[in-house]
Amino acid sequence: MTDYLVYDVFTDRAFGGNPLAIIPSAQGLADADLQRIAREFNFSETTFVFPPVAGGDAKVRIFTPSAEIPFAGHPTIGTALALHNLGRVGTDMVLELGVGPIPVTITGIRARFVTKVPLQTWPGPSVEVVAASVGLGLDKIRADRHRPIIASVGLPFVLAEISTEDALSAIQTNTDAFRAFDSQWPTANHYDLFAYTRDGQTINARMFAPLDGIPEDPATGSASAALAAYLGQLEGVSATFQINQGVDMGRPSKIEAEVTVDGGTPVAIAISGEAVPVMEGRLVV
Repeated sequence: MTDYLVYDVFTDRAFGGNPLAIIPSAQGLADADLQRIAREFNFSETTFVFPPVAGGDAKVRIFTPSAEIPFAGHPTIGTALALHNLGRVGTDMVLELGVGPIPVTITGIRARFVTKVPLQTWPGPSVEVVAASVGLGLDKIRADRHRPIIASVGLPFVLAEISTEDALSAIQTNTDAFRAFDSQWPTANHYDLFAYTRDGQTINARMFAPLDGIPEDPATGSASAALAAYLGQLEGVSATFQINQGVDMGRPSKIEAEVTVDGGTPVAIAISGEAVPVMEGRLVV
């Protein structure tokens, strides 16, 4: 039997934020079972912790219900806090992820990680495609500050600014529109969409990944990191953003995203947030 934990991430209370299943000692599991276990939990992500292989404190593999991915924000935050609470790491650690080593610092129930993976961008879908994907009129997709664009610091997302809070709340996804654009996706992943509104440094967001088995995600640190990096490059300055997500799902989440810009290029992204334990148990397979 293998122990597991469930943490709610990017929240300070149970049943908010984004739930994460964590297998803190996964070395006894068959590799072929990892995807099956993640599908059984059916959370946005499940993490499996292994002994380090590259000088860090732990190796972490991350699975969605449909695939292994190299990087994600709420799994990094939640797994770091879980390992700290188990007494296996101190307040400073390095987690070995698919994108390389990620340093994490713990303060109370809050974790902060830094990634220096370079920002990558590709041409995004048209305003028409985004509007069809989210069931909104063309006038609800903003293109004055930037047109929809695909951006990644480890995991790619379409970043699309929405005109109003009411429009953001009114989104109804059209999976057929996601499928239609997916053939043009530039990586092995699927078309995932991070829709947001912005008021200064405050961002309200929703993330949709129906082709990955995630109709909507309550909190997406990897998309927040990509957005912070892209806005830092677009505006040429370092900045800190407060990102609210999951509100329309009844799972409010708070993510802090910091971008450090040097010479017009984002050189580091920090994501921080809180997480709390809500369940524990054992796998019996």
